[in-house]
Amino acid sequence: MAHQSALIEDNIEQYLHEHENKDLLRFITCGSVDDGKSTLIGRLLHDSKMIFEDQLAAITQASKTSGTTGDSVDLALLVDGLQSEREQGITIDVAYRFFSTDKRKFIIADTPGHEQYTRNMATGASTASLAIILIDARYGVQTQTRRHSFIADLLGIEHLVIAVNKMDLAGYSEARFNEIVAEYQAFAENLNAPDIRFVPLSALEGDNVVNQSEHTPWYFAPSHGHSGETLLSILESVELSRDRNLTQLRLPVQYVNRPNLDFRGYCGTLAAGIVRPGQQVKALPSGKTATVERVVTYDGDLEAAYPGQAITLTLDDEIDISRGDWLVAASEEVPLSNAFSADVVWMHEDALTPGRLYDFKLATRDLSGQVCRIDYQVDVNTLEHHATDSLALNAIARCEIELTAEIPVDDYRQSPGTGSFIVVDRLSNVTVGAGMIRGVLAAGDANAAEQTTDWAAFERDLNALVRKHFPHWEARDISSLL
Repeated sequence: MAHQSALIEDNIEQYLHEHENKDLLRFITCGSVDDGKSTLIGRLLHDSKMIFEDQLAAITQASKTSGTTGDSVDLALLVDGLQSEREQGITIDVAYRFFSTDKRKFIIADTPGHEQYTRNMATGASTASLAIILIDARYGVQTQTRRHSFIADLLGIEHLVIAVNKMDLAGYSEARFNEIVAEYQAFAENLNAPDIRFVPLSALEGDNVVNQSEHTPWYFAPSHGHSGETLLSILESVELSRDRNLTQLRLPVQYVNRPNLDFRGYCGTLAAGIVRPGQQVKALPSGKTATVERVVTYDGDLEAAYPGQAITLTLDDEIDISRGDWLVAASEEVPLSNAFSADVVWMHEDALTPGRLYDFKLATRDLSGQVCRIDYQVDVNTLEHHATDSLALNAIARCEIELTAEIPVDDYRQSPGTGSFIVVDRLSNVTVGAGMIRGVLAAGDANAAEQTTDWAAFERDLNALVRKHFPHWEARDISSLL
C-alpha cells in the first residue's frame, strides 16, 4: 500500500523515525465543477501506491454503478464518498486524504467546485499552504476558477499550481496550454501569490501527475520555457520554510497549568516566531514583562520552539496571565484596539446584518462584538467592489468590526494564526462567518462606526437570549436589563 522503501523490511524503526520527521504539506484541490479534482486525488493516491487492495476492490465494484469512466475504475470515488456525491458526480463536502512519499507527507483537502459550496472551499483552504487549481483544457479559465483563486489568495496561500487538466481531450496541444497560461496570468495580476506554476496533465490517464508523459515532450523541452516538472515533483519540492513567520513571537495562551505550588506554566500553540529560555517576553494586553525560564513539552524541555508546536512556558515572575492573553517579544509593539477592518467570508443562510451582536473567537479569546459597517462587497468574478447593506451566504466583503474590549491586533498576512477569527451566532452557537484582519481602525473611524449600532436588534437578541435561558422571567424583568 505505501510507497516502496527497503527500510520497511530491513529496519522498520528507522523507517518510522524518518517518516515521523518528514515535512508535512497541506494542500487543496479546487476549480470549477467537473474539472477533475477528485479524479486527480485518486490518481495521486493510486500512482503513489497509497491505496489498500480492499479499497481498490471497493471502488472497482462501485464504479459499475456510480462511476463516470465507462469500464475503467473511477478513481474519483476514493474521495467522493457521500451517496449524493456519487449520484450527482460532484463534490459537496470537504474530503481529507493522507499520503506520503520518500520526501514528504501530504494531507489533501478535496474541496467542492459548485458556487453554493464556496464556504466549504474556504474551510478547506484555511489550513492549506498550497492550492492546486484545476482548469479543464477544453474550456479554459471559468468563473469558479477565478472565485477559488481569489479565495485562496484571500486566505494567504502563497503557492498556486495551475493544473491544466484533460489535456488528452485537447490533443495534448502546447498551443492550447499556452493560451490558458496567458489567460490565467492576465487574471493573476490582481493576486498577491508570489509563486504560481502551470502543469499540463490528464488525471484520468495519469499524464504528468506522478510520472512524466510521453504525450507532452514539449513540456520537458528547456527551449520551450516550461518548468518540466510533474505535479508530484512540485508538491515534493515546493519550499515551505519561508512561509512561516519566524520573526514575530506570538503565543496565544490557551490555559494556565497549575498542578502544584511549585509550577505555573502558560500553555498554547506557538502561532509565530521562535521562543527560547532566557528570552524577554511581554504579556498582552497588560504589557507586563518577564523572562522565559523553561520551554516545556510532553517529551521534555526544548532549547527552542517553532511555529506549530504545542508548548508550556514558565516565567521568572508570576505575572497575571490568563486564557486569551498573548505572549510576544518584549521589544515588539503590537497595537491594541477594539476596532479593526477585516475581510469576512459569510457562511450562513441568514444574512450578516451590521449592528447585530455576534460572538467573535480570535485565537484563544472569546468576546462579543458587531460588524459596524460593510465597506464593500467583492465581486469574486471581476474583483470589483460594490456597496451593500448586508452579506448573503458565500459573500465576501471588507468590513469594519468593533469588539467589547481591546485586544492585540495582527495583520492576517503576517500572522494567520493570530490575524484570523470566526463569527458565532449568539443564540444558536453556530459558526456563521470567518474573517481575516487587515488593519486597526483609526479612533475617528471607530467612533463613527459606533453610531451605526442597531439597538433594536440588540434588544431583540437580548430578549431572545434571556427567554431561552430564563423562561420563567416576565417581560418587565427583561425590560429592566435594557
